[in-house]
Amino acid sequence: MLDNIEGQRVPNVTFPTRQGDEWVNITTDQLFKNKTVVVFALPGAFTPTCSSTHLPRYNELAAVLKENGVDEVVCLSVNDTFVMNAWLADQEAEHITVVPDGSGEFTEGMGMLVNKNDIGFGKRSWRYSMLVKDGVIEKMFIEPNQPGDPFEVSDADTMLNYINPTAKAPSAVALLTKPGCPFCEKAKAALKDNKIKFEEIVLGKDATSVALKAMSGQTTVPQIFVDGKHLGDSDAAVAYANS
Repeated sequence: MLDNIEGQRVPNVTFPTRQGDEWVNITTDQLFKNKTVVVFALPGAFTPTCSSTHLPRYNELAAVLKENGVDEVVCLSVNDTFVMNAWLADQEAEHITVVPDGSGEFTEGMGMLVNKNDIGFGKRSWRYSMLVKDGVIEKMFIEPNQPGDPFEVSDADTMLNYINPTAKAPSAVALLTKPGCPFCEKAKAALKDNKIKFEEIVLGKDATSVALKAMSGQTTVPQIFVDGKHLGDSDAAVAYANS
């Protein structure tokens, strides 16, 4: 139960998936052959930790993982394909490939199928992650075998650190803007020119002036925030982009 099987091949399984209006079978060969793949497995789509932390962070770090030799980032859960597709759409996790192990065949082959009857789930996957190269498991991060749903080692940052300890995770950047604001356009252009990804929060659409005042203490836009810190206005955004 929950054994580390590094050095072994992944189970040979065919996953029935729904793509548009058609059933499409995806095999483990298609997923893993001649590829370097990061897999993270979790107890269930739409569940709190999976939706708030596990999946989003892998999506955030997918580009950095790929810069460091990973071909694909796969999320696997013992859910049917309709649930997994709906969850993917809900999460906006465009950099993640979701795989529905509806029957639990792959998870059972991994030795990670556990009984969660106490919360009405039935048999589900234990939470873990692994690095797979050409179908062979190089590294596994298995959550400790203890009650509940521990989330300590299967996260995206731990995986990235294993693959490349010197790799730098991207900063979380948000820019408060308003339509028609030339200073906002200047700030956005500087960030884009320097290939800095950011989330734009548009006043009047995504938030109001109340949020602007509450977050920054200012009444003008743009305002830039990086990793929880308020840096300032358009000049601060340009300075950050060029730093």
